Amino acid sequence: MATIPANAAAVPPGKSQSNTRARAASILQRQGVLIALVLLVLFGSIRYENFLSVYNISSVLRFNSMIALIALGMTFVIMTGGIDLSVGSVAALASVVAAQVSPNGLLPAVAAALLVGIFIGFLNGFIIAKLHILPFITTLAMLLAARGMALILANNTSVSASYETDFTKLGQGDLFGIDFLPIPAVIMVAAFLVGIIVINYTGFGRHVLAVGGNEEATRLMGLPVDRIKIAVYTINGALAALAGIILASQFGAGQPLEGNGWELSAIASVVVGGTLLTGGMGSVGSSLIGALLLGLIFNILNFENGRGFISLSAYWQSVIRGFFLLVVVLLQNRLARRNKT
Repeated sequence: MATIPANAAAVPPGKSQSNTRARAASILQRQGVLIALVLLVLFGSIRYENFLSVYNISSVLRFNSMIALIALGMTFVIMTGGIDLSVGSVAALASVVAAQVSPNGLLPAVAAALLVGIFIGFLNGFIIAKLHILPFITTLAMLLAARGMALILANNTSVSASYETDFTKLGQGDLFGIDFLPIPAVIMVAAFLVGIIVINYTGFGRHVLAVGGNEEATRLMGLPVDRIKIAVYTINGALAALAGIILASQFGAGQPLEGNGWELSAIASVVVGGTLLTGGMGSVGSSLIGALLLGLIFNILNFENGRGFISLSAYWQSVIRGFFLLVVVLLQNRLARRNKT
């Protein structure tokens, strides 16, 4: 005769099914973006002949490294319950500064542009933390100021970068000359590895999550909330500037009008990766996967355009990005409510 476990009667069938659904929802919430990326890669590899070619893979990584770097900084900002709308303009300003300084060499160009991003990030954080101005208002004002400064410095035109120094190799070159190791992608991966270590294994990372989870409780615990906020926005500014440096190096020119909508792409990547817009919870690695997922969607659309089945202009990317973000936010909220229940 079969033995019945002693606790079998204690778990009603309906309760067991409910627990199973809850676990599935939890897995989907945490790993859904990775599952979607894998499925998208499988779809593309089956449907398109050159989808997994070295050229296409390196192109996707090279061109999406800038959005991914901004998404990394945005992850830390959103984890504290904040937002930064100025990152696209900061990247544009940094690209202009880097291009203007590039005749002096790679290191001076990188240093000058990074200093610009660090200063703007610090200013954002100081105003938000010390003057208690809402992040939305502060960074919106900085968006306008940085964009205006980029146009003034560039005289409302593109600024050519120097090809006589090593500056353009940063965006156009490959590590050790290996085709599938574009330098921007290597920088991106290195930055995310540092971000993962910081958020998971350092006191600063725990403090960032604590500020986003409950700022008042964090203050009562004696943690330096203002300094944490200033540090987070400063890091975000530096990463936005790094994206601008890669932009100027990759295209051989500083672009004062580039970066429009980059902040929305970064926010979309972060939210797709499962980081809560209310702060206190999130994943750095998932933000990278979210950025690659969005980039891959547009890459597939380009392949479809090439096959002639559809014909979508570049403007449709904004429509698709906005719709995709809305769907993901709705799905995230639904899964979070179900998980909580």
